[in-house]
Amino acid sequence: MRTWRAGFLTFFLVLGLFSSAMAETAAQTALPYPTEKTPLAIDRGTLTAESGTTPISITIALRLRDLNEAENLLSALHTPGDPEFHQFLTAKEFVARFAPTDADVAKVIAALGKYGLMVQRTTATTLKVTGLPADMERAFSVSLHSYDVPAHDNVPGYTFHAPLAPATIPAEISELVAAVVGLDSRPRFRPLSRTVSPKLRMASSVRQTTAPDEPGLWTVTDFADYYDVQPLYHRGITGSGRTIGIVTFASFTPSDAFAYWSALGLSVDPNRIKIVNVDGGPGAPSDASGSGETTLDVEQSGGIAPGARIIVYQGPNTGQGLDAFAAAIDGNSAETISVSWGDWEECANRGIGNSTSACMPPDRTFVEAAHELFVRAAIQGQTFFAAAGDWGAYTDSIDCPVADVCSDTLSVLYPASDTAITAAGGTTLPGMQEYCLNAACTSTYEVNIPHERVWGWDYLTGFCSVLGYDPVTCGIFPIGTGGGVSIIFPEPLYQFFLHDTQLSQPDQSWTVNGELVYALPAYYPGRNVPDIAFNADPNTGYEIYYTSEPSGVFGILTFVGGTSFVAPQLNGVSALLGQDLHGRLGLLNFPLYLLDLTGQGYRGPHAPFHAIRYGDNWFYYGSNGYNPAVGFGTLDVANFAEALRGPF
Repeated sequence: MRTWRAGFLTFFLVLGLFSSAMAETAAQTALPYPTEKTPLAIDRGTLTAESGTTPISITIALRLRDLNEAENLLSALHTPGDPEFHQFLTAKEFVARFAPTDADVAKVIAALGKYGLMVQRTTATTLKVTGLPADMERAFSVSLHSYDVPAHDNVPGYTFHAPLAPATIPAEISELVAAVVGLDSRPRFRPLSRTVSPKLRMASSVRQTTAPDEPGLWTVTDFADYYDVQPLYHRGITGSGRTIGIVTFASFTPSDAFAYWSALGLSVDPNRIKIVNVDGGPGAPSDASGSGETTLDVEQSGGIAPGARIIVYQGPNTGQGLDAFAAAIDGNSAETISVSWGDWEECANRGIGNSTSACMPPDRTFVEAAHELFVRAAIQGQTFFAAAGDWGAYTDSIDCPVADVCSDTLSVLYPASDTAITAAGGTTLPGMQEYCLNAACTSTYEVNIPHERVWGWDYLTGFCSVLGYDPVTCGIFPIGTGGGVSIIFPEPLYQFFLHDTQLSQPDQSWTVNGELVYALPAYYPGRNVPDIAFNADPNTGYEIYYTSEPSGVFGILTFVGGTSFVAPQLNGVSALLGQDLHGRLGLLNFPLYLLDLTGQGYRGPHAPFHAIRYGDNWFYYGSNGYNPAVGFGTLDVANFAEALRGPF
């Protein structure tokens, strides 16, 4: 199935001549996203001493006038039979009903102006605030410090600034302001894509599916074959007239996506991609900043919906990343949006120590302000997806400092845990996997996956044992689909009547070198994630077309996976569904859970859900119905489209 490769490179080289004209020039320097290898930051002292005469910019997120009313409207808009069902608001209507008034905005601007700060309104609910570090410190009662992160493993070093404690909002405007973001300018989120473990060398994989390509070499064509998208294409449904939004924190090379689509024989508009650089953009494409993530997001969503337009909202990967979400939602041009970046939700919510992530300082207000944005998106009929993560049931492991030993704590990823987002989980495809037992690969080890299962690399424990590795040193623990119970978002309305949701587990304490850092609440009735899933295991994963930044060489990467594939896949699928229904879908969780509640999810030959009964993500197991590992399982897209044409 590789005959199409021979002629596409010439197309790629020609396409590259004009791809650079498609985007605004990004003014920022690309920052590497944090990983487990990122050194701890070195405190260089006060920012005023380091660069006190250089202005900095932050974002003020303003509160909605009545969040409770907005949440109630969200439910009404998604309840069949309600007079307001699917009567989604336009952006203008939302602003008139829920956004802060002009008088309130003027009050905030005047209050900050007293400190010498310049304020500009950027969206209905966000303000850009610019001023000298000393003025920022006075306005928000903080001490800003400058930090260096040393270069490591071919990743360049960088500097950032951050406050030593959370910002305090001036009392006269505290009731109007939801969050102050951007005082911490370190890289914040991680992309959620993965390759196979470096300790494991795969000799071959044999498909047991109806897709034309073997697992590990999948394209969007294989996805469409396996998950029953083809019937929509046969009816002329390609996403025409719809706009896909991608929120991301690294730039990309558009010609990579066009080369991918061309190689698959997809007919697409050469002007279909629009790039919006938020806050100056994330800088030039680079491997270390996560450009591969943005590339696959565009290739997957745009390949599944080849007739759709695409807007890529790309902002710097800092605490000011809220602006990228705000731009996509305030603009209201994209009917469906996805994001494949995230962090452990408790880290994002409160902050934990001087780790390599955004965990210093606490930033609960970011989560609260972002939730108001996601609620607005659903009220406007925008469908929002987020990847559930690739650290199995133990998402906290991504925030463990390199030199420390951390406990394994059941935890989930943010923003996928937000109740106004559809969380995308991952599976492993069925088939025989063959691994090399020696360098020459003359001896092999076979792993048989008889059924599509929850993605969790514990199925490789036996092979690792033969090599003399435990799961940690083998690089397989806790890798798998994110899933579990939120401890900051309560169980939402659409999950109230679901019998298979779970409470948070007891005795979940996060320790570093044996020292207690934070004890998670036990038996909390939190939002369960994910909601739905598709294939995400790198061992049964995908190809991406990608130009590597250090070498400038274009290549085809294989055996790439992660739930970062599933979020944009759902994004593309939703563009198809929107064209099919001639309207917006809104928050997809409501029809998903209603199908289960009414007994239609798994019933009959045209069931929209396929239960994933096997496997686990190192704690939560597959089942015949909903489970906090893969949600309802996978979608049969054509059947789901048929179900949506009913009362949903």
